[in-house]
Amino acid sequence: MTLQQRRRATSDIRCTLAMSPPGLADHLFPDAVRRRLERAVKVSPQILTEFTSPSSRAELAHTDVLLTGWGSPPLDADVLACAPRLAAVVSAAGSALPPHADPVLTQRLRFANAGAANAVPVAEYSVAMILLAGKRIFESARLYRARRDFIDREAVFPDAGNYRRTVGLIGASRIGRLVIERLRRSTDLRIVVADPYLSVEEAARLGVHLVGLPELMRSVDVVSVHAPLLPETRGMITAELLALLPDGATVINSARGAVIDQDALLDELAAGRLNAILDVTHPEVLPADHPFYDLDNVFLTPHMAGSVGNELRRMGEHVVDEVIRFARGEEFANPEHPHSAGAPIPAAE
Repeated sequence: MTLQQRRRATSDIRCTLAMSPPGLADHLFPDAVRRRLERAVKVSPQILTEFTSPSSRAELAHTDVLLTGWGSPPLDADVLACAPRLAAVVSAAGSALPPHADPVLTQRLRFANAGAANAVPVAEYSVAMILLAGKRIFESARLYRARRDFIDREAVFPDAGNYRRTVGLIGASRIGRLVIERLRRSTDLRIVVADPYLSVEEAARLGVHLVGLPELMRSVDVVSVHAPLLPETRGMITAELLALLPDGATVINSARGAVIDQDALLDELAAGRLNAILDVTHPEVLPADHPFYDLDNVFLTPHMAGSVGNELRRMGEHVVDEVIRFARGEEFANPEHPHSAGAPIPAAE
């Protein structure tokens, strides 16, 4: 195919955005990013928030690529029947595939997502919190606020610091590996990892020590959770495992709240034995009277680890890159396959 033919074919590809609220698109695709998308394909001026109205069905009839995101309307076989040209779905979020996707969708469509782009800020958050926890920043800030006077650091915090401290990571999938890479590149920390999908050989290549979960919990002062939420991982951090952590250890969770037995964690935190940095909980927004809001040894953030603010642009740029690859007839850089939707990333990936 000549360059002129390729340009003509590309110009016939129509891309439609489907997400809610519609203003999300402005954060994902600011002017410069949207212009780049519009140079590659035709972009519908309409942003779909549902797939059922006559106007939405008319738009779907001419759509080749659907760009979805948080709040995207559900995609099923009925919708697909209204979109005879639809060939690909690219999500500006963690997954493009609907839960329990209809085989009709998976057989006909190609899927890609921006999970790799979203992993970056989660890893950055985790690294920052690991280092702050090792430095005893949260405890020292509370003490300083209470005393409002000189703090003898060596007397009060003799074990503070990150020099050759052991940190544990639960899960070595995409985010866990970014955390490993950043910690190994810029710290003197010793990293131990528990992950049933990670081989001893791959752990050695990553420069980490592969251990079982009980051994990890016994040997670390800071543990950061990066396991996906699956039926087999729900509540996997049990009361028994939490009890193995040394006194004063910190639990960091930027994965999913339900991976940890939250009642057991609350017992440990209420007793003052452990500290916690929680970006996720179960449920995602806790009741207003939940003790986590008031415990001094809990640092609670409202799911800030993932892409927020200007970080959404990174996800939008990633999506545009994937659309351009599709328009050129290339494979997606981050394809999503039905068997892997929501599954942990194998060690080789």
